[in-house]
Amino acid sequence: MVDSLLLVIMIVGVLGIGSQWIAWKFRLPAIVVMSIAGLLAGPILGIINPQEDFGDLFRPFISIAVAIILFEGSLNLNFKEVKGLGKPVFRIVTWGAVLAWILGSLTAHYVAGLSWAVAFVIGGIFIVTGPTVILPLLRQSRLKPTPAKILKWEGIVVDPFGALLAVFAFETILFLSADSRDASALLLFLLASFFAIVLGYVFGKVIGWMFESGHMPEYLKSPAMFGAVIACFTIADEVKHETGLLAVTAMGMTLANIGISSIKDMRHFKENISILLISTVFILLTSSLTMDTLKDIFRPEIIGYVLLMLFVVRPLSIFISTIGSGLSLQEKTLVGWIAPRGIVALTVASYFASVLEDEGFEGASLVTSLTFALVFSTVCVHGFTIGWLAKKLNLSSEGKPGAIIVGSNRFSISLAKVMDELKIPVIIVDSSWDRLHQARRAGINHTHGEILSEQMEYTIDFTPYDYLISATEYDSYNALVCSTFVPEFGRKSVFRLPRQTNSGDHLEDIGHTIGGKELFKPAEGIEELKYKLKAGYVFRKTSITEQYKWEDYLQDKHEETVLLFVLKQSKQIEFFAEDTETTASAGDTIVSLMPPSKEFSKIREKIKGNKEASN
Repeated sequence: MVDSLLLVIMIVGVLGIGSQWIAWKFRLPAIVVMSIAGLLAGPILGIINPQEDFGDLFRPFISIAVAIILFEGSLNLNFKEVKGLGKPVFRIVTWGAVLAWILGSLTAHYVAGLSWAVAFVIGGIFIVTGPTVILPLLRQSRLKPTPAKILKWEGIVVDPFGALLAVFAFETILFLSADSRDASALLLFLLASFFAIVLGYVFGKVIGWMFESGHMPEYLKSPAMFGAVIACFTIADEVKHETGLLAVTAMGMTLANIGISSIKDMRHFKENISILLISTVFILLTSSLTMDTLKDIFRPEIIGYVLLMLFVVRPLSIFISTIGSGLSLQEKTLVGWIAPRGIVALTVASYFASVLEDEGFEGASLVTSLTFALVFSTVCVHGFTIGWLAKKLNLSSEGKPGAIIVGSNRFSISLAKVMDELKIPVIIVDSSWDRLHQARRAGINHTHGEILSEQMEYTIDFTPYDYLISATEYDSYNALVCSTFVPEFGRKSVFRLPRQTNSGDHLEDIGHTIGGKELFKPAEGIEELKYKLKAGYVFRKTSITEQYKWEDYLQDKHEETVLLFVLKQSKQIEFFAEDTETTASAGDTIVSLMPPSKEFSKIREKIKGNKEASN
């Protein structure tokens, strides 16, 4: 056991972020890796026990972390996003949640053997999925828009309601089991919940007004938001325990829908904080479990409960609640299967486990074991099957990584056409209908709009696209587009055409972190590339084989050939860009822009060969 609290904090941080990196590197569900890391560090090897190490700070830290995570998720809940999905989302977060509560409570009583009181409390907790588990799975699985949006909205909206249902069930049980029944506690709970919603709305409105009216300097916006979230959560939670989650959800949704110009910058800040907190909290919770809790997981009644929750309760509640909602059978099947439980379920259950045990309710000692069994089972099973099931149901955007090309012109259309021929998902975005005319004539997937506008988030499904290429005639605009989308795509996946040395903007002195990587060097910008096409240059696809190697290709290619990208055998794309060593091996395809002379010589050789064969 580590004695130094500072060392414990370091171990938790390293395990959390290390688990996220391992999950990214090997394409594994992050929650599964973090759970295993926490179990190894805690009950199995006994290196840390955060609950003892942090003492009285443990629960407040977990609560605030969950509040920030939930707030960050609710910042993404813009009502424009669910346009056309209002009915299924509403059904699932209302009737679906109630059905899941009732069915889960019946299962907990009759299968797990919990008393009615404990069963209805635990049933309320287990309707939650939550952003801590849903959002990482959505990033990993590349679902199509409809199921992805439904799962995201359900996870974030139902999260606070699950905690509130548990509190409501607990207060109702205390009221019914009391010798002298007093309805004031129930009334207080309902009033506290209403107060939490109003408080979150007011906080969101006030913060939004301060940010937009200039009463808050730019450098203080993110820290002020951070402090406001903690204040909003704490005030509501002090009035009534667990209503703080409802308050921060209302605050986040208010900010997401009032149109703050700087909301995207703050969202990126909150995403970074959220990822750090998710990693930390999951390690803290799993490493705080005991060996007795882990042994209880393998009791027959707990295993039976978990199986029924997976294969009966969740699918049944989704199928019944979405009757007549317009969802296809495939979409219902996927949504009905995916329901991983996460941090909110663990934290709320750990709170009620001690409270119910203190009140002497039968079965309360099993709550922690039951919760972890369901959490660990669902994150493992759903984490490893979501991608497979989505492909089987044709609800996955898996395939070759695609590219968004900003700017419609002769070169970008020709590049998109080559990508399309190689079955690479590609779309051209431009704010001018006139410039898009050629893309329409070429049959290239395109959309009209300003890529920098917020509306494009709801116009384009970004899921199939891993790369962004800004290919307009304006160097400074290309740099702006790339800088804007670095947080979305990553610095290694955002590109712009080379600066125009003669007629372009003079951007030689801009920082190397601004504007994305330059493509296709030593070409000299869009005008030169368009000129080459006008002069007869052609796009050529060359396959590399064991007989015709990369070195042979380099030796044979014309000195004026512009190397564009390599389509790897693994379906990944590697662009020829600055500071990037791109090579090709057997099975890869090289795409280049070549002078016409080589094409003409090949045609002449073919004609000559045909004549000789005929003679």
